[in-house]
Amino acid sequence: MARRRLLLVAVLVAAGLPAAPTTASGAPDATVVVNARAGLATVPDTALGVNHAIWDSQLGTNSVADLLGDAGVRMMRYPGGSYGDIYHWKDHTAPGGYVAPNTDFDTFMSGVRRAQAQPIIIANYGTGTPQEAADWVRYANITKGYGAKYWEIGNELYGNGHYGSAWEADDHPDKSPAGYARETVAYAQAMKAVDPTIKIGAVLTTPANWPDAIVAAGDAASWNQTVLSIAGPHVDFVVVHWYPSGSTAAETMASADQVTDMTYLLRRQISQYAGPDADRIGIAMTELNTTYGRNTQPGALFAAEAYTSLLENGVFTVDWWNTHNGPARASTVAGQPDYDDFGLLSSGTCLEDGACEPPLNTPFAPYHALKMLGLFARPGDQLVRAGSGDPSVRAHAARRPNGDLAVLLLNSDPDNARTVAIDYAGYSPSAASPTVHTFTNGATEISTSTDGTALSRTLPPFSLTTLVLHPSAPAQLPAAPGQPVSAQVTDRTATITWPPVPGVVKYEVHRQLGTTGEQWGETSGTSFTVGNLNPGTRYTVNVLARTAAGVVSWASPPLTITTGSPAQSTCTVRLSTVSDWSSGYVGGIDITSTHPISDWTLTFDWPTGRQQVGSGWNATWAQTGTAVTVTGSTRIEPDATIGVGYVGNYTGPNIPPAVFRLNGTLCRTAA
Repeated sequence: MARRRLLLVAVLVAAGLPAAPTTASGAPDATVVVNARAGLATVPDTALGVNHAIWDSQLGTNSVADLLGDAGVRMMRYPGGSYGDIYHWKDHTAPGGYVAPNTDFDTFMSGVRRAQAQPIIIANYGTGTPQEAADWVRYANITKGYGAKYWEIGNELYGNGHYGSAWEADDHPDKSPAGYARETVAYAQAMKAVDPTIKIGAVLTTPANWPDAIVAAGDAASWNQTVLSIAGPHVDFVVVHWYPSGSTAAETMASADQVTDMTYLLRRQISQYAGPDADRIGIAMTELNTTYGRNTQPGALFAAEAYTSLLENGVFTVDWWNTHNGPARASTVAGQPDYDDFGLLSSGTCLEDGACEPPLNTPFAPYHALKMLGLFARPGDQLVRAGSGDPSVRAHAARRPNGDLAVLLLNSDPDNARTVAIDYAGYSPSAASPTVHTFTNGATEISTSTDGTALSRTLPPFSLTTLVLHPSAPAQLPAAPGQPVSAQVTDRTATITWPPVPGVVKYEVHRQLGTTGEQWGETSGTSFTVGNLNPGTRYTVNVLARTAAGVVSWASPPLTITTGSPAQSTCTVRLSTVSDWSSGYVGGIDITSTHPISDWTLTFDWPTGRQQVGSGWNATWAQTGTAVTVTGSTRIEPDATIGVGYVGNYTGPNIPPAVFRLNGTLCRTAA
């Protein structure tokens, strides 16, 4: 959850230091691959966001608005985390909290407009009413014409005491997820009656973060399942927060590896529980920060990696906590002073031990990371797959509508430079020197130059680098196909359809395989069926359009499909969860066979490397890597069921296994 501090703020941007030369020489340490055919999400105009708070005296000031606007921030959240559940907009009060002067809604909106951003607003659920929220919508969009589109219903309401911890204000007698969901429906109906064009967001828990998956006493299901089942048809997006832990830069960066599975599991929950047309529901990460090097280069590297990974996976806004927050403790990280301050900008205050932050509004390193992201990926750019074989080097890429390509390279090694060779698939860069943006450890601004080539680069230690490339031969490309959908998916086959593109003769269907890919086939129609798939496997595909002259379009938006288990089998497996505590759970597996089996072995694989069996009973359990073997001697009678149990542990999204084999036979997995 976000830390809330009271105090703060004004503006001073420090002068920068030039980056070290970055032209590569000698043998590369690693190879970066950019696959422009493997399309990911398109960057929305809400992508880069930050939090503002009514206890921040600099909220809405021109100096802060200009700093955020210069960084490319296009979404600002108000009135500040848990303050959202005690704030009354009409009289600009927050009983029990501090409200700084000149932080009212109109002042906030003046800063939003100056930065050319848009707001995302927390409607007071904890101590407010649907009518109060509806009146706010009327004032914002009818009276003032602000066009405030995005509205969250409360903040972190799972922290209202229902699960034990109580930091969030909630005056409702029913503090259960069902109570929150029913009231969210009332809020949505009242607010949309005023302005039907607004988007309403409901609070969810982040997979593998407390209290995700916990079923409290008296509840029928977890928070996410309950809220989605009741409020899903009435909301337009869901809200999650993420503060991954780590005590080193490497651990902090590694936490971003959970993003793909995190968003996949969230979308599975939305699809399963939110009712018809669930695909329309977006995901907003409205609070994000880290635990290590918050104000120094580890925080900057994490911010760049986490924002980009979340946007690649279709999250429509990522909002850093916070614009200002204040120091907690002073230390030295990677040779630089760090104050454990959640803010992007210095509060200019001192700790009791005498350690003082730099002058008020001096940008911290994560601010420069956001500014780098604004240079790397702009609204309308399509993110494409990129990666590296070196765990210290992370790569991302974005293809621009004008044909340019931007490549973001992160070197998380604090001590050593990395020389990388860069290979391109589906893109041919110009021989001209690229534009290069670099932010190094301890620098106070991003340096920009034009040097080197598109094919190699030496990355300074602990640095962020963006290359902006031009195509070798600009061409008029056909339009990219629209969003593909899966019409039918079995255990072995999948049918994919997409909207037609005028003026093309063929469509190519490509599967993503990390930074590489494989072409599944081509067709002149707008539907393609692929066979020979593996059961229980996740596949991500793109469709490309090709003209008679052989010119190929950008990739379509990605489609992820997951094959199931066979519809018929001689064995059936059913999973169940007895209890869950957000890092482990007690699970059960029921096994049924159509014929008798005396000695049996059940095998399955965990979908991620962060899941494991802690212990098991009613059989012998063993795990090697992600592979689990369950061996039993209890006879399975025909059409009878036997049960085994286990304790499962996880440190990331807990995606259930989908494929089970009993004595080598692929079983049907029952719901």
